[in-house]
Amino acid sequence: PMKRPDLYEIIAEAKRLGLRVAMTPSATPLVTKDALARLQDLGIARLAISLDGADAETHDRFRNVAGSYQRTMEILRDAHDVGLPLQINTTVTRYNFEEMVAFRPLLENLPGLALWSVFFLVPTGRGRNRDQVTADECEAVLCDMEEYSRVAPFDIKTTAAPHFRRVVLQARAARGEDASFGARLPGLARSPGRAPRGVTDGCGFVFISHTGEIFPSGFLPLNVGNVRTDSLVDAYRNHPLMKALRQPDGFTGKCSTCDYRTLCGGSRARAYAMTGDPLGSDPLCAWAGA
Repeated sequence: PMKRPDLYEIIAEAKRLGLRVAMTPSATPLVTKDALARLQDLGIARLAISLDGADAETHDRFRNVAGSYQRTMEILRDAHDVGLPLQINTTVTRYNFEEMVAFRPLLENLPGLALWSVFFLVPTGRGRNRDQVTADECEAVLCDMEEYSRVAPFDIKTTAAPHFRRVVLQARAARGEDASFGARLPGLARSPGRAPRGVTDGCGFVFISHTGEIFPSGFLPLNVGNVRTDSLVDAYRNHPLMKALRQPDGFTGKCSTCDYRTLCGGSRARAYAMTGDPLGSDPLCAWAGA
């Protein structure tokens, strides 16, 4: 986004319209301290930066850019200096899932960190199926995240792993705590603007491409319209695919009978990427009760 000559004008107009604006820049030389200060002056709510390894070797290998880790840490320092609230985005793959615990001291030493947003790879775009963790590995990472979420000094959320909500409730039940579907999940009590329920592909979420195409999410490339010619509101509310994505009783496979289907629903993007059916089961869920 830093390459757009009209970036600051877009942010100013969005703020004028009453939108809450956040930004996720790449770790390039364009993200200067002066640029970050200008973003802060414009009032963006949060700056999200990707960190995909607990050390430079893992992060730079994933990003395929030598020095990316160092540049990322410089941006984080500068963003904190100018007063921007920070978010760390981490993509879990088979190359870094064993480092997830090692992230903790690194994150805890980042002043101003509000959220750790943990993405689980969906094999779309340049993502490949062989880059994913297995269902059992995913479950182990989610269990570790649940344990950490109880003591972490920042919020933790997942993307493309809605079964984290199931893991949280199961852990609460094992501890004799409130495990009802209506119970607040980690971080929701502390985060203004966070959704009170799970947000997944087409369910509380919609994605608009740089050419105006409307998708249920950036990871589910099924076109449901274009904002240049169609109503975004109508596409979100009424397109048959969007409506189907919000009806877990119509899912197929084990997701259709899982007791947690209305709380979780699985990743529709991953189901489509791996099975060709956006209403199919999420292959990365290991829950035997599903």
